[in-house]
Amino acid sequence: MKSKRKTEALSREFHNFVADIENLLNETAALTGDDLVVARSRLHDRVADAKDAVSEMGSDVARRASKSVSRANRKVHDDPWKAIGSAAAVGLLLGLLFSRR
Repeated sequence: MKSKRKTEALSREFHNFVADIENLLNETAALTGDDLVVARSRLHDRVADAKDAVSEMGSDVARRASKSVSRANRKVHDDPWKAIGSAAAVGLLLGLLFSRR
């Protein structure tokens, strides 16, 4: 559930980012001088915010993946024969599935 909420939040952030960019482009079409500098500064700030949001999401995904790998590693070390049997069963099922094609 947590990852779904994070994905939805990232999707919202991306859509908001695109909308902000479109608004800035429309607003800056006729700007010159200081107004253009201010608009460029707003655009730069918005891009920086979007980069931070994506970076935070990437860190969270990496941390969760690391936990999953660590948990799987512990399970395999705790009961290696079960892991070998599971892998053999999956290999057998995949072999049967692909041989029928």
